[in-house]
Amino acid sequence: MADNGNTQAAWSYHNATKHSYASIRANQHFLDFANQPLPFKIYPTVEPSRLPDELRQTGVAALSAIAESLPAHANAAPDLRSVAQLLYLSAGITRQRKYSGGEIYFRAAACTGALYEVELYLVCGDLADLQAGVYHFAAAEFALRQLRAGDYRSVLVEATGGESAIAHAPLTVVCTCTYWRNAWKYQARTYRHFGWDNGTLLANLLAVGTSLGMPAKVVCGFVDATVNNLMGVDTQREVAFSIVALGYGSTLPPTTAPGISPLRLETVPLSRSEVDYPLMREMHAQRLR
Repeated sequence: MADNGNTQAAWSYHNATKHSYASIRANQHFLDFANQPLPFKIYPTVEPSRLPDELRQTGVAALSAIAESLPAHANAAPDLRSVAQLLYLSAGITRQRKYSGGEIYFRAAACTGALYEVELYLVCGDLADLQAGVYHFAAAEFALRQLRAGDYRSVLVEATGGESAIAHAPLTVVCTCTYWRNAWKYQARTYRHFGWDNGTLLANLLAVGTSLGMPAKVVCGFVDATVNNLMGVDTQREVAFSIVALGYGSTLPPTTAPGISPLRLETVPLSRSEVDYPLMREMHAQRLR
């Protein structure tokens, strides 16, 4: 924690990526639409399981859900319909718009450039109509893809230093951020957008959780390597950024989780080629020090 007082890395990144009249005029970057990244992460070899698409009214006004908070120990566990509601109203596709160059898929939470670089993963115990496992939210199909079977919640408990909200959560959402999907337009400034765009999504997620009667807590301090390994992400391209504990159960998860073997699951390339901007990965590495 002593390194939090060293702001030099943040200032260096800020100064290297800030806009000025001269920097904008000198930048020859252009949007290569033929190489635009896919707006979705797709695991082609894993069968998607469709989520219920009939959302129920909670009876809680949006502003009330934003303003209210629930007791941390309010017993609540989501069922599959609640999971679908949480995902749809935080990262689901709410509208599509066709244009001459293709189609834009608008999501429930706004994002810089409508590029939606935040991916959602679920880590849960056995829930009503959903088996314990690690899942990826496939927004394109409004479905879940199971990446690991079994109860891995204790891995997150250990990675967060025994965080009580994580230990008692029937469901935890892990938010990751993908470098290239946003850097295609914003280059090395992309790391600035991670916090903005993830924050917008989290605001929706917390409000929906409250409306469904589930306590929620955002956790940003964790052992990144452990969480990234659990999700099986390529950290040169995608990194865990925040974790949200949802619901509360008095029973703790098993102290020993199944083994975390490398996933090595195939994913569809986002573009035919990617441009690497090391500065943002360096900034993320400094954040972890």
